[in-house]
Amino acid sequence: MAVDDDPVALDRLRDELRRRYGSDYDVSCHASPGAALSELEATHERGEPVALVLADQSLGPTSGCELLAEVRALHPRSKRGLLIEFGAWGEQRMATAIRSAIALGDVDYYVVKPWRCPDETFHGSVSEFLREWAGSESSVPREMVLVADGMSRRCHELCSLLARNGIPHAFHTPDSPGGERLLRDAGLEGTTEPVAFLLDGEVLVDPSNAELARAYGATTDLEARDYDLVVVGAGPAGLAAAVYASSEGLRALVVERESIGGQAGSSSRIRNYLGFSRGVTGAELAQRAYQQAWVFGASFLLMRDAAELRTGDDGRHVLGIPGAGEVRASAVVLATGVTYRRLDIPALENLVNAGVYYGASPSQMYAFAGQHVFVVGGGNSAGQAALHLARSAKQVSLVVRGKGLAATMSQYLRDELAATSNVDVRLETQVVDGSGDDRLENLTLSDARSGARTVEPAAALFVLIGAQPNTEWLPRALERDELGYVRTGNDLLTEGAWELDRPPFMYEASVPGVFAVGDVRAGSTKRVASAVGEGSVVMQQVGAYLGPVGARV
Repeated sequence: MAVDDDPVALDRLRDELRRRYGSDYDVSCHASPGAALSELEATHERGEPVALVLADQSLGPTSGCELLAEVRALHPRSKRGLLIEFGAWGEQRMATAIRSAIALGDVDYYVVKPWRCPDETFHGSVSEFLREWAGSESSVPREMVLVADGMSRRCHELCSLLARNGIPHAFHTPDSPGGERLLRDAGLEGTTEPVAFLLDGEVLVDPSNAELARAYGATTDLEARDYDLVVVGAGPAGLAAAVYASSEGLRALVVERESIGGQAGSSSRIRNYLGFSRGVTGAELAQRAYQQAWVFGASFLLMRDAAELRTGDDGRHVLGIPGAGEVRASAVVLATGVTYRRLDIPALENLVNAGVYYGASPSQMYAFAGQHVFVVGGGNSAGQAALHLARSAKQVSLVVRGKGLAATMSQYLRDELAATSNVDVRLETQVVDGSGDDRLENLTLSDARSGARTVEPAAALFVLIGAQPNTEWLPRALERDELGYVRTGNDLLTEGAWELDRPPFMYEASVPGVFAVGDVRAGSTKRVASAVGEGSVVMQQVGAYLGPVGARV
């Protein structure tokens, strides 16, 4: 849909949109916001999806930003672009309106009106919006379809695995029309197991994580046993290290126990990452990095967990990987990241993946449509999760132990939370208990100011608090701080944990030739950008350690 009260501009919009997209989309154009809203309300009542709404800022008494804010309420999944003339961003009033609307989440980004035929700059913006919409819209056909009980633990695990690895997929419950048809055609009527339907016609009944990963082309077995470098962890830091290592000609292997992107892969929208002005999902950022490393020649071993690290008699390092065996490397980069800290509430631990979730996958947004969900945490990840869930949930409550968010959450997220009507922030509040038979039904909250406890119905609880490093498997010889983070560089000298005559490299751990980057490193800045920076910088140090390609010095 396009809305513009300038008849010449509207005609041009209509021509460009219908000629390029008319065979795949219904294209509707209006000169007044009232007519546009009437049609949008009608599509809302009929349950019809709206992919994209473009609105000019100057629409008489109603601004384009105000119209798109109403669109957000009616069609929260649709993309929303503010139409402006070329160069209008230089006008102070327009710049203020654009920034404010984006900060509040009412507008995804601005779109320069077409002025020539064809206008590929205009179509580039529109196509990018449509690609993003198609990636999140459940009615669009997918490369893989999962049929499973939406409330089961295993369904959550499989959906999260697919979403965090950037695999386009659709989901149906067994009793839905789509699910019933697929199961009937496959002769699986009445099954209670999750079933995956692949693009080539293959059907997987109750697949393991590794089987599902292999189905979408992931490597779950070792292709070789000897490498120049092994990177443990495929989060932002590990992926950056893989890109730079393979681009310099090193034989590099990346071992990842779960999902490409690590903890950052679950972020629904990262808006302050350099170069992505409209923001980018953590999964998309990770997939781009993964593909980049793969093209350079990096090898990946997914769904496998490194469980042992030791140094051989020849000075090279040996990694033990259950289910895959051992692999040797001249250098190792630890980029294992962190996991969210547990609440340690027995009643809630019994309901993990049955209404209680550590982290928040984008795939979970629609599972709780029209329900009240809770998010625990005061950092950016918690804010992103709350905003993402608010697009479909009836109400999202952000539970924060501290007295405010200013010290832990970026301003743009705080502004958008304040402007989202179905999100409430509960400061100085903690979750202290919960209950439910087969899944979460209620939460008990404690107000630190009054001491009062309340029991509230809850469809889901997403926990994104603090972090603990994934270092329990490392050898005792590898120095860590009191919280388990790996010490590197000058920290080793002050602790007396370095034994060689040469000083350690900045990111080198107490075992020579083993490096640590990203969140797992003691003293690191817990940001995606800094993790990527460390992953790239460490390769200069690895190169200095190895000397000529493939030769340890």
